[in-house]
Amino acid sequence: MLKFLVPVILLMKFKDEWKLVQMGLGLLSFLIGLNCFHNMYMYNLGFNLGMDYISYIMIYLSVWIMFLIIISSERVKFTNNFFSGFILVNLVLLVSLLLTFSSLNYLFFYIMFEMSLIPTLILILGWGYQPERIQAGAYMLFYTLALSLPLLGSLLFMYTKNYSLTMLLSNVVLNHDWVHSIWYFSSVMAFLVKLPMYMFHLWLPKAHVEAPVAGSMILAGVLLKLGGYGLVRILMMFQKISLSISWLWISISLVGGVLVSLLCLRQVDMKSLIAYSSVVHMSMVLCGLMIFSWWGMMGAVVVMVGHGLCSSGLFCLANMVYERVGSRSLLVSKGLLNFMPSMGLWWFLFSVGNMAAPPTLNLFGEISLIVSLMSWSGMSIILLMFLSFFSAAYTLYMYSLSQHGIFLKSLYSCSSGKVREYLVLFLHWFPLNLLILNLSLVSGI
Repeated sequence: MLKFLVPVILLMKFKDEWKLVQMGLGLLSFLIGLNCFHNMYMYNLGFNLGMDYISYIMIYLSVWIMFLIIISSERVKFTNNFFSGFILVNLVLLVSLLLTFSSLNYLFFYIMFEMSLIPTLILILGWGYQPERIQAGAYMLFYTLALSLPLLGSLLFMYTKNYSLTMLLSNVVLNHDWVHSIWYFSSVMAFLVKLPMYMFHLWLPKAHVEAPVAGSMILAGVLLKLGGYGLVRILMMFQKISLSISWLWISISLVGGVLVSLLCLRQVDMKSLIAYSSVVHMSMVLCGLMIFSWWGMMGAVVVMVGHGLCSSGLFCLANMVYERVGSRSLLVSKGLLNFMPSMGLWWFLFSVGNMAAPPTLNLFGEISLIVSLMSWSGMSIILLMFLSFFSAAYTLYMYSLSQHGIFLKSLYSCSSGKVREYLVLFLHWFPLNLLILNLSLVSGI
C-alpha cells in the first residue's frame, strides 16, 4: 500500500507546480491500473493496511477522479486563487481516502473516514461560490458528525466484546436483543448519512450547490461511496440483525427514491438537480447492500463506480456552463446547442449515462439491483418502475431544457469548449462505457 501512498505524499512538496501534480496523479492512476486485481481475498498487506477487490476499485476511482479534478480546476490556477493551498487540500483529501479504503482496523477506518470531512469542508468554505457556503459547510459538518459519534461508541463497545478491532477477526453478532439492536443502529447510521439515505440527505444538495467544481466532483465521485463501502465492512458483523431489519431500509430507500425523483422534476438549479439525482442512485445502492445477496452487492459496487464517473462528468459540464453563462439556472442557461454546439454531444452522452442506458456501467449495475430486489420481494417492482421512469424523465427534462430553446441575449462569451475540457469529459466517459466489456474488473464475477 505504501507504493500508492508515498507518491501522493511526495506530490504535496510540489504543490506550487500545477502541471507536475497533474502528471503525477495521472501516472499514479496508470500504475494502480497495472495492479489489476479482482478477488475477495486481502492482499498488499502491511502497516495494518490491505486491499480486496472493493478497496482496489474505490482506490482506483479516488485517484482517477482526483486526477480529473486537477485538470478541470484550471480556473483556480488561471485566476491565481491560492492554487498551492488548493492542491495541498486535494492531496490531503486523497491521502485520507486511500487510507480509509485500505484500512484493516475499524478504529483507524473511523478516524480516516472522519478526516476526509475536513479537507472537503475547507474546499467548500475556501473556494465555494456564494456566501451561503458557510451554511452548507455547517449542514454537512453537523449532519455527518452528529451520527458518527454513536459509531465511535459502538466501535469501543466492540473492542470490549472482542478485544480486537481488526476487520476480519471480529466476531459476528448473532443475538437479537435490544442491546445488540442499539449497537447495530449506532454502527450503521453514520454510513447512511454519508451515503446519503432519504431523510438524511438534506446536507447533500446544499453542499453540492455551494461547492466549487472540485468539491462537487469529489463529493459525487468518491465521498458518497464512503458510506456504501463502510456498510460493506460493518454489516459483516450484524448479518442476522440486518436481515431482520432490512425491510425498513429498503422501504425508506425505494419510497424516498421515488419522492426525490419527483423533486428533481421541479428543480431549476442545474447543480441541485444533479445532486438530487445522486440521492436517487444511492437509494438503490443501499437496497442492494441491505439485501445481503451477491447480486445486490455486485450491483451496488458497479452502480457506485458508474455513478461516480457519470455524476462527476455532469458536474463538470454544469461548471463549464456556469463559467460561461454566470448562472446555474436552467431558465437562464437555455439554448446551449446554439451557444455551445460541440458540448451538446457530451450533454447527451452523460445524460443517457445518468438514466442508465446501454452501454454504460449504470445499466448493468441497475439490472443487478433490480434482479436482487425482485428476488427479495416481488412487490418492489411497483416502486422500481416509478424509479426507473422518473429517472429517465428528470434526465430528459435537464437535457432538453438546457440544450433547446432561445438562448439569453445578454450572453457575452462564445467559447464552445477548450481541448482541456473535452479531455476531462472524455476521461469520464471512456471508462464509464468501456468497463462494461470487462465486468469482472468491477463486479468480481
